[in-house]
Amino acid sequence: MKLSQYLTDASWSDVLKDEFKKPYFLELEKTLSKAYAEETVYPPKNDLFTALNLTPFSKVKVVIIGQDPYHGAGQAHGLSFSVKKGVKLPPSLVNIYKELEADAGITPPKDGDLEAWAREGVLMLNNQLSVIEGKPMSHKDIGWNEFTNKIIEVLNEKRENIVFILWGSPAQKKAQAVDTKKHHIIKSVHPSPLSSYRGFFGSKPFTKANTFLESRSIRPISWKLDC
Repeated sequence: MKLSQYLTDASWSDVLKDEFKKPYFLELEKTLSKAYAEETVYPPKNDLFTALNLTPFSKVKVVIIGQDPYHGAGQAHGLSFSVKKGVKLPPSLVNIYKELEADAGITPPKDGDLEAWAREGVLMLNNQLSVIEGKPMSHKDIGWNEFTNKIIEVLNEKRENIVFILWGSPAQKKAQAVDTKKHHIIKSVHPSPLSSYRGFFGSKPFTKANTFLESRSIRPISWKLDC
């Protein structure tokens, strides 16, 4: 299973080309090939790199870091926190929409597909890019951490003025090496119902991100989604 075939964006393929040759990544390919053959794995292979394919390297303005893909049928499609059209909204996304409305005055859409954000320059990156059905965090030790760490690393080193929206301690740990002299960090607790009332609501990540981008003469994100 050659994972690189599913990365169709040329800019990311170029930035990450050396990563595909490393021993850990070759082992990751073997593990995933076996997993997809023997178990139900999400997202589908073609969606493994949706986040990168929809948001080219030079177009990234905002990074939102999630943990691992949703592990229910038909949910995951390669964007953190996002689900396909017609799928019931997960609780965290319901809370994200509540904050979107309170912060930016945007009426929440009926669907949970966040592809429009990706096309605006929001890289919605999960820490792990695959999961076994019904087994959250089942692929946390197969090599994805190293790969997604590299994505954060190259964005930090080769780009400037990116907003990192970090919800919860795992996301904050993931981006702890980001240079705050070059980039902007927005932190809060996770939007999960378990923590959302401890500081996610009222954190205003959407308008704060745009305020920073505008201060750097960068076109702000249109956070509006189709209703």
